[in-house]
Amino acid sequence: MIRQLIDRIQKTNAPVCVGLDPMLSYIPDHVTEKAYHELGETLEGAAEAIWQFNKEIVDHVYDLIPSVKPQLAMYEQFGVEGLKVYDRTVKYCQEKGLIVIADAKRGDIGSTSAAYAMAHIGKVQVGSKRIPAFHTEFLTVNPYLGTDGIAPFLDVCKEEDKGLFVLVKTSNPSSGEFQDRLIDGAPLYEHVAKKVVEWGADCMDGTYSNVGAVVGATYPEMSAVLRKLMPNTYFLVPGYGAQGGTAEDLKPCFNEDGLGAIVNSSRGIIAAYKQEAYKKFGPQHFGEASRQAVIDMVSDINRVL
Repeated sequence: MIRQLIDRIQKTNAPVCVGLDPMLSYIPDHVTEKAYHELGETLEGAAEAIWQFNKEIVDHVYDLIPSVKPQLAMYEQFGVEGLKVYDRTVKYCQEKGLIVIADAKRGDIGSTSAAYAMAHIGKVQVGSKRIPAFHTEFLTVNPYLGTDGIAPFLDVCKEEDKGLFVLVKTSNPSSGEFQDRLIDGAPLYEHVAKKVVEWGADCMDGTYSNVGAVVGATYPEMSAVLRKLMPNTYFLVPGYGAQGGTAEDLKPCFNEDGLGAIVNSSRGIIAAYKQEAYKKFGPQHFGEASRQAVIDMVSDINRVL
């Protein structure tokens, strides 16, 4: 699976991932008003607005990028209707040739982890049949429960040729409260990194493993250390743009071959029309604003690689 992602990164020359994290506040009024007129100010109406918003953005950027990363919580907040739109969005992106990274940050143990894995990257047994549910290519997972929590995901990855991105050093300001704590002379995130390498050793797909790591762009000095600790681990990098990470901050996440990382941007792309740089497009042309924001992001990142 990681080889498929790399192939698409190389084909598009774009080591970027668009985060499809729709908030109603991001959606232009003309989209929400139409949805509410048809379905009312209901969960169904909100879900329809999200679907139309996602579709417009995907239609404008799919040829520029290798992947998307929908954040499941942004859909779950609208209940079953939101999950229906999540599923519809995933399938539409896959039809467009995009690899989908489900940002769910799941983590539990035993049969619960196995159920999460089957739901998102595997198949569930129904009588004599094994049926895929959400069926994305990658899933983000939380390693806090240790190997007991990760092993069921690894089993499904190997069985289905899917991938994981394990939280290692996240981009949020308070991440250091736990992740930077020294244990036996090294910060916790380094210990997690070493486990990711261990977990990924049985999931190699060429040079890189199907077990990747989430490493935030906002801590470049730590990214440099983690790159050395995990030379064959692909990084999913949040924190670029709206969270303050710059192209220069990203450089330590990449290997000398120009590979090794894929950089996510969510509101910086999907709500680009709200930014001063793209206001000329206006709310009516929010998809075109997102396309230009992707072009600018790709150019900015490639400038430092």
